[in-house]
Amino acid sequence: MRNVALLVAYEGTAYHGFQAQPIHLPTIQSELEKAIQRLTGEQLRITGAGRTDAGVHAAGQVVNFYTTARIPLERWPYALNSVLPDDIVVKTAVDVPEEFHARFAARSKTYRYTIDLLHHPNVFWRRYAYHVGPKLDIAAMQDAAIHLVGEHDFSAFQDTGSNTFSAWRSLRELTLLQEGGLLHITISANGFLYHMVRSIVGTLIEVGKGKYASSWVGDVLAKKQRCLAGPTVPPQGLCLKKVVYDDDIIRQANLDIPCRLH
Repeated sequence: MRNVALLVAYEGTAYHGFQAQPIHLPTIQSELEKAIQRLTGEQLRITGAGRTDAGVHAAGQVVNFYTTARIPLERWPYALNSVLPDDIVVKTAVDVPEEFHARFAARSKTYRYTIDLLHHPNVFWRRYAYHVGPKLDIAAMQDAAIHLVGEHDFSAFQDTGSNTFSAWRSLRELTLLQEGGLLHITISANGFLYHMVRSIVGTLIEVGKGKYASSWVGDVLAKKQRCLAGPTVPPQGLCLKKVVYDDDIIRQANLDIPCRLH
């Protein structure tokens, strides 16, 4: 029995998130499982590093599964991509230790959220960026972001529906980078709560619009009440960029697929 990990990229517009649903809705997990079954004849379950929501994309999702198939590692991406939909691509396959678990072995995850800053929405970005417009004070948003870096209770940025026991997370990076008409917000942490990234972005946008001072974000964090933070922004601007593991189990060079528009 082998434990195989795959590096997967997908455009999530057509899917009801990563995780398989009790009713037969298209998901990334279900499509990958069907593709593996077509190749191996095995009806199995895969585990994903991040349970991305409907409409969310990924450039560096990692999944693993157990199989008796003897397909060489270098053939897995070609074989799976031949039967997967065009909006899901397997980039790499590696054998991993038996105990490896794509979700629980992850040491950190990085997401990128993209905002459209143009006066009018760019129709070609509508699936990959959230249109806010040009009137954002990005410097104020950067100042606000500083309050969130570190280990905190992020209850204020957790939407209902989470099944986690603790809201404490270590947020290691929160950066803003403007590229022309796009603003990329990159967030890395040891784990994320339900809608945490989209809630943080919505809160930073409130600061960028001048509704609150940068210090307000620190107050929201300290009070731990979701109703005090900004709104949860739409999913299409969000992309799972990479997942990091110990011992470089999944080569990080393969995870640097850009979540950006051309």
